Amino acid sequence: MSLRQTLGKIGLWFAVFVIVSPAILFFLWMASLSLKFEVDNAAYPPVFFPERIAWKNYADVLASNRFLTYFVNSLIVTGSATGLAMLVGVPAGYGIARMAAHKSAIVILIARITPGLSYLIPLFLLFQWLGLLGTLVPQIIIHLVVTVPIVIWIMIGYFETTPLELEEAALIDGATRWQVFRHVELPLLKPVIAIAVILRSMEALKIFDYPMLLTQGGPGNATETVAVYLWRMGWEFARVSHAAAMSLILLVVVSVYVFIAIHVLRRERRRLAAEGLA
Repeated sequence: MSLRQTLGKIGLWFAVFVIVSPAILFFLWMASLSLKFEVDNAAYPPVFFPERIAWKNYADVLASNRFLTYFVNSLIVTGSATGLAMLVGVPAGYGIARMAAHKSAIVILIARITPGLSYLIPLFLLFQWLGLLGTLVPQIIIHLVVTVPIVIWIMIGYFETTPLELEEAALIDGATRWQVFRHVELPLLKPVIAIAVILRSMEALKIFDYPMLLTQGGPGNATETVAVYLWRMGWEFARVSHAAAMSLILLVVVSVYVFIAIHVLRRERRRLAAEGLA
């Protein structure tokens, strides 16, 4: 490589480091805080590497029944909302793209760019009238209201780029439109579905306003985002235990995303290798 290319790469990596370093420092400090005693947390100047490691913080979090309840609630809400959104959004995006329904696409785009909080008040009144407040059902429904338009919009863009020759060949061979969608399009769509699942799961996990209002702040049906707020207000855990809980949540979330990404990359690599051998 020339000197100019070398300097360009060094500058690129330096820029990436400058942009990413604050986020990395935040997570490292959270991990450090989770391993401290409460006395060390108040030390001045702050200590990044504690002399004594307080594994008890993680034990206290895991021993709390409420932490497991929050985590299970988050999994139920996120998994149900993401799964139902994919179940509705993928066929809808396929139908809109193949029928060239541009007016329907515009409606989806409007729903996509509309702030989610604009739906909150009417849905809150509806759930209050139905007596569903304080349960997980309203959270799943309101996540669907926000998630489905995004999934449909992603799928419309993907299906508009897929070649029609494969579908036409299947139709000539006698396949129905549903069989074409099931056996031709869906196998090609798996990487895109995995990306959409990851993006929407991340969005669902970090939403705070909806679950806080719809659960009425009750501990029994709260999700992790609400629990973080309650812990921060001193409702249950000390600050070091709060950091330990957040570290556990982050570890689980990152592990799931890495597993999905590795699985998708392996499948894509095998597909490309098979096409190369063919």
